[in-house]
Amino acid sequence: MTGLIIALVFAVTLLIVAIIGVAVLAFLLLRQNRQLKRYQGIREVEAERQRIQKENVSLSRDNDKLRGQGIRIRDAIISLRAERAELEDDLLVQDYGLYRPKYDFGTSSEYKARLDTIRQQQKQMIKDKQAIIWDLQWEVQGSKSKGKTMMDRLTRLTLRAFNGECESLILGVKYNNINRIRERIEKAYEAINKLNASQKCRINQHYLGLKIQELRLVHEYQEKLQAEKEEQRQIREQMREEQRAQKELEAAQREAEAEEDRYQKALERARKEVDQATGEKQAELLSEIQRLEQALQEAHENKERAIARAQMTRSGHVYVISNIGSFGEDVYKIGLTRRLDPLDRVKELGDASVPFPFDVHAIIYSEDAPSLESHLHRTFDARRVNLVNQRKEFFRVSLDEIAQ
Repeated sequence: MTGLIIALVFAVTLLIVAIIGVAVLAFLLLRQNRQLKRYQGIREVEAERQRIQKENVSLSRDNDKLRGQGIRIRDAIISLRAERAELEDDLLVQDYGLYRPKYDFGTSSEYKARLDTIRQQQKQMIKDKQAIIWDLQWEVQGSKSKGKTMMDRLTRLTLRAFNGECESLILGVKYNNINRIRERIEKAYEAINKLNASQKCRINQHYLGLKIQELRLVHEYQEKLQAEKEEQRQIREQMREEQRAQKELEAAQREAEAEEDRYQKALERARKEVDQATGEKQAELLSEIQRLEQALQEAHENKERAIARAQMTRSGHVYVISNIGSFGEDVYKIGLTRRLDPLDRVKELGDASVPFPFDVHAIIYSEDAPSLESHLHRTFDARRVNLVNQRKEFFRVSLDEIAQ
């Protein structure tokens, strides 16, 4: 019996131990499970944190891009507003007949800047309502508002008429017609003011002055352009003259060399013949040899002079000529030519530029002809007929003054 009890106790003990072991194992598994779940949550949180961080970086980049686009859009808006204001100004003044100038000033920034200043002053007078002066504030049917509308309409019509007339006239200005154009602008000013006299309105005289300044500026440019064209023409003419002179000098040199060669050969033949001749024939040959030696010497000197002239680029003739039929009395041209025959140059001038031939009063050869010509030009500089183009060589002086 005791043994049975012991066996039962042992079995129960084993069962209890087994149950406890299972319970412990279950507890450990549960705790491990909880730890695994906790770690899993941490990994998910870390992954989520990294994802959010990446999104923040991306959003930051997008924000920078949007900020940059915003700045560009803001700048564009500012620029467009400025352009709009300028266009509104242009439309405003164009409504009064003041358009952008169509004058072609080439690449001259100075003229363009001066013109822009004058045009801006005209535009400002229109915007400030100073281009037209009203001596009476009109009312229409007792209404100042209707009177103002009538005055604005007449102001617009008046300026459109005057600005249109001025633009048309100024576009036609040339280097030689400024006085006629100015008179026509002033007549337009007077005529329009006369038509508006009964309405007690007139164009501001200062506005007229700005138009005259604009005319002078355009004329100044046309005059400068004409002077440049004339200068280029004179330079081309001088180059052609130099080329013709050089060809003449080279031809003269070749002719002198050929002449020297002919005399040299003739002299050699005569010397051979004289050795074989006797009596009267020998005397004739000796006389011929003497003549040929002298001619050879002259030919040699001519050749040397021709070579020297070809090499001396400053030698030439200064001429003094006049043309009473074309320029009147006491008007003389003082010029320079390197031609061998200076009268050829004088004849060319008469054929090309005037209806009457030139009269020649003096032709002076000089080894430094440009200096002599320049000295005479400086002496009579204040007596120039053409003060704009210094290459025009006409002077209002007397022959006695030139001779001195």
